[in-house]
Amino acid sequence: MNNRMRIGELTERAGVTPRTVRYYENLGLIPEGERTGQGQHYYTEETVARLRKIDQLKKLGLSLDEIRDVIDLYFVEPSDIVQAKQKVLSILRQHLDEVNQKITGYQQFRSELQSHIERFERWLEEKGEHY
Repeated sequence: MNNRMRIGELTERAGVTPRTVRYYENLGLIPEGERTGQGQHYYTEETVARLRKIDQLKKLGLSLDEIRDVIDLYFVEPSDIVQAKQKVLSILRQHLDEVNQKITGYQQFRSELQSHIERFERWLEEKGEHY
Protein backbone atom coordinates (compact mmCIF):
# COMPACT_ATOMS: atom_id res chain seq x y z
CA MET A 1 0.00 0.00 0.00
CA ASN A 2 3.01 2.31 0.04
CA ASN A 3 2.39 3.54 -3.55
CA ARG A 4 -1.37 3.98 -3.13
CA MET A 5 -3.28 6.88 -1.64
CA ARG A 6 -6.81 7.59 -0.59
CA ILE A 7 -8.95 10.20 -2.26
CA GLY A 8 -8.06 12.93 0.26
CA GLU A 9 -4.36 12.72 -0.50
CA LEU A 10 -5.07 12.42 -4.23
CA THR A 11 -7.20 15.55 -4.30
CA GLU A 12 -4.69 17.51 -2.25
CA ARG A 13 -1.78 16.55 -4.48
CA ALA A 14 -3.66 17.09 -7.74
CA GLY A 15 -5.47 20.26 -6.66
CA VAL A 16 -8.97 18.97 -7.41
CA THR A 17 -12.05 18.13 -5.38
CA PRO A 18 -13.39 14.65 -4.60
CA ARG A 19 -16.40 15.54 -6.75
CA THR A 20 -14.08 16.20 -9.70
CA VAL A 21 -12.36 12.84 -9.17
CA ARG A 22 -15.71 11.02 -9.21
CA TYR A 23 -16.86 12.99 -12.25
CA TYR A 24 -13.68 12.20 -14.17
CA GLU A 25 -13.98 8.54 -13.20
CA ASN A 26 -17.53 8.49 -14.60
CA LEU A 27 -16.35 10.12 -17.83
CA GLY A 28 -13.51 7.60 -18.16
CA LEU A 29 -10.79 10.25 -17.93
CA ILE A 30 -9.15 8.54 -14.97
CA PRO A 31 -9.43 4.93 -13.82
CA GLU A 32 -11.64 4.19 -10.86
CA GLY A 33 -9.76 3.80 -7.63
CA GLU A 34 -8.88 0.30 -6.54
CA ARG A 35 -11.51 -0.79 -4.04
CA THR A 36 -10.52 -2.70 -0.94
CA GLY A 37 -12.67 -5.07 1.11
CA GLN A 38 -13.64 -2.21 3.42
CA GLY A 39 -14.91 -0.18 0.46
CA GLN A 40 -12.03 2.30 0.50
CA HIS A 41 -10.78 3.53 -2.86
CA TYR A 42 -7.04 3.79 -3.42
CA TYR A 43 -5.32 5.65 -6.23
CA THR A 44 -1.84 5.56 -7.74
CA GLU A 45 0.73 8.13 -8.80
CA GLU A 46 -0.50 7.68 -12.36
CA THR A 47 -3.88 9.07 -11.31
CA VAL A 48 -2.17 12.19 -9.96
CA ALA A 49 -0.27 12.52 -13.25
CA ARG A 50 -3.48 12.04 -15.27
CA LEU A 51 -5.29 14.71 -13.25
CA ARG A 52 -2.42 17.13 -13.81
CA LYS A 53 -2.36 16.35 -17.55
CA ILE A 54 -6.14 16.89 -17.74
CA ASP A 55 -5.65 20.30 -16.13
CA GLN A 56 -2.91 21.19 -18.63
CA LEU A 57 -5.06 20.14 -21.57
CA LYS A 58 -8.04 22.10 -20.23
CA LYS A 59 -5.82 25.19 -20.00
CA LEU A 60 -5.00 24.70 -23.68
CA GLY A 61 -8.72 24.94 -24.39
CA LEU A 62 -9.57 21.29 -24.95
CA SER A 63 -13.02 20.11 -23.91
CA LEU A 64 -13.39 17.08 -21.66
CA ASP A 65 -14.58 15.07 -24.68
CA GLU A 66 -11.45 16.05 -26.58
CA ILE A 67 -9.29 15.22 -23.58
CA ARG A 68 -10.93 11.81 -23.33
CA ASP A 69 -9.83 11.16 -26.93
CA VAL A 70 -6.14 11.86 -26.20
CA ILE A 71 -5.48 11.29 -22.48
CA ASP A 72 -4.71 7.57 -22.74
CA LEU A 73 -2.05 8.24 -25.39
CA TYR A 74 -0.01 10.07 -22.76
CA PHE A 75 0.03 7.06 -20.43
CA VAL A 76 0.46 3.99 -22.64
CA GLU A 77 3.74 3.83 -24.53
CA PRO A 78 6.45 6.50 -24.58
CA SER A 79 6.33 6.36 -28.39
CA ASP A 80 2.63 7.26 -28.25
CA ILE A 81 3.50 10.67 -26.81
CA VAL A 82 4.22 11.84 -30.37
CA GLN A 83 0.81 10.63 -31.48
CA ALA A 84 -0.82 12.34 -28.49
CA LYS A 85 0.89 15.64 -29.22
CA GLN A 86 -0.01 15.41 -32.91
CA LYS A 87 -3.65 14.82 -32.02
CA VAL A 88 -3.64 17.73 -29.54
CA LEU A 89 -1.98 19.91 -32.18
CA SER A 90 -4.74 19.00 -34.64
CA ILE A 91 -7.40 19.91 -32.07
CA LEU A 92 -5.66 23.22 -31.29
CA ARG A 93 -5.48 24.08 -35.00
CA GLN A 94 -9.20 23.36 -35.30
CA HIS A 95 -9.85 25.65 -32.31
CA LEU A 96 -7.75 28.37 -33.94
CA ASP A 97 -9.72 28.08 -37.17
CA GLU A 98 -12.97 28.40 -35.22
CA VAL A 99 -11.68 31.44 -33.34
CA ASN A 100 -10.52 33.08 -36.57
CA GLN A 101 -13.97 32.53 -38.08
CA LYS A 102 -15.58 34.08 -35.02
CA ILE A 103 -13.20 37.05 -35.15
CA THR A 104 -14.06 37.62 -38.81
CA GLY A 105 -17.76 37.46 -37.96
CA TYR A 106 -17.34 39.86 -35.03
CA GLN A 107 -15.35 42.29 -37.17
CA GLN A 108 -18.11 42.29 -39.77
CA PHE A 109 -20.74 42.76 -37.06
CA ARG A 110 -18.72 45.61 -35.54
CA SER A 111 -18.48 47.31 -38.93
CA GLU A 112 -22.24 46.98 -39.44
CA LEU A 113 -22.92 48.40 -35.97
CA GLN A 114 -20.59 51.33 -36.60
CA SER A 115 -22.34 52.00 -39.89
CA HIS A 116 -25.78 51.98 -38.23
CA ILE A 117 -24.57 54.28 -35.45
CA GLU A 118 -23.16 56.76 -37.98
CA ARG A 119 -26.38 56.67 -40.01
CA PHE A 120 -28.49 57.34 -36.91
CA GLU A 121 -26.18 60.15 -35.81
CA ARG A 122 -26.41 61.82 -39.24
CA TRP A 123 -30.17 61.49 -39.27
CA LEU A 124 -30.46 63.03 -35.81
CA GLU A 125 -28.12 65.89 -36.76
CA GLU A 126 -30.20 66.60 -39.88
CA LYS A 127 -33.35 66.75 -37.80
CA GLY A 128 -31.67 69.08 -35.34
CA GLU A 129 -32.07 66.59 -32.52
CA HIS A 130 -29.42 66.25 -29.89
CA TYR A 131 -28.70 62.84 -28.54
